[in-house]
Parts: sequence; C-alpha cells; structure tokens
Amino acid sequence: MSKTHLLRKCFLRTGLPLVGSVVAVSASPEHSFSKLRQNTIRMVEGHGIEGDAHAGRYVRHRYLAKKQLHLPNLRQVHLMPIELFEEVRTAGFAVNAGDLGENVTTAGLEITSFPLGTLLQLGKSAVIELTGLRTPCSLIDRFQKGLKKQMMGGSETAKFKCGVLGIVLVGGQVFPNDVIKVLLPPEPWSILPAL
Repeated sequence: MSKTHLLRKCFLRTGLPLVGSVVAVSASPEHSFSKLRQNTIRMVEGHGIEGDAHAGRYVRHRYLAKKQLHLPNLRQVHLMPIELFEEVRTAGFAVNAGDLGENVTTAGLEITSFPLGTLLQLGKSAVIELTGLRTPCSLIDRFQKGLKKQMMGGSETAKFKCGVLGIVLVGGQVFPNDVIKVLLPPEPWSILPAL
C-alpha cells in the first residue's frame, strides 16, 4: 500500500477532527530550549513569529544554519498538541506549554496525522502551512532524561510525536482559546516529512 493510500485510510478511519483550539502561545528571542508563554503572538507572513529566534526567511535552526545558511526556513512555527503532554505525564514526565520549544500548543487536533501542505487558520486571520514533523533531538533528554523515547513512534503515518512545523502564509495575532480550522490540501496526499 502506498503512503498516500495509507494516509487516506488512516484519515478516513479515524475521522480526524478539522476544528481545534489554541491552548497557549509561546516565543523566545533567544535560542533557548523552552519558550516563554505569552498573552499573544504575532505571526508575520513569510517570516514566522515576531520576536522569536526561529523566525526568518532562511533557516534559523542552529544545527541546520551551520550547514546550509540559505535554505528556506520551513520551521518558522512549531505546534504541539496538549494531548501529548497529558500522555507523557502518565509516563512520569512533567511537561507544560512552551517547555519543548513550541510556539503554539493545540487541543483537539491530531496534528501529526495531517498531510503535507495542510493549512491551519488560527484565530481571525493567521494561516500556517504544515511543512513537516519536528524530529526529537538529544536536547529533549537534557530537559528530562528519557523523554526523547516518549516522542518516538507516533501514528501509523507519523514517525514522531514531537509536533509539526510550518510556515506563515498569512499573518495575524494569535491568542490562547482561538479556534483552529483545518483545510486539507487536494489529493493525492503526502505524509509530513521529518524536518
């Protein structure tokens, strides 16, 4: 079975919800592991989160930027589901919004199961296009030993549970409790690659 058919089968079987919500928003002007919770963040088209260290037209991830400075930044925004934090709590880990470096903590959406190119509208105007899965790095174990293992083995279609990455197509303010609406891309679908 092709990856496209597997993705479609998984999506149709589970009946993934297409409406969720923003639990928290976070940003950091420095390349710190965790990000600080904010009352609001401003998404800037083609740039990312205003004032965030990972914002920019070109790759800002420290490891990737050392290798190829002029790669397009496909990691402008990082989203993680609150449901993942609840899951790792049952395994003995304490994780809160912003702790793992995400900009937007979501609820009610299985974001790692959406196909490449899915659009998420957050609040009144901001729109993000999903570009890939966040790959868990060794820094997660420095944050809490053994946590990286909990981020492995996502759904049938996703290798990792560490959230998703995207680019800002339309700017706007995003607040906690904003609605997130999902617009799937036209078929055939592709699985989100690891970034």
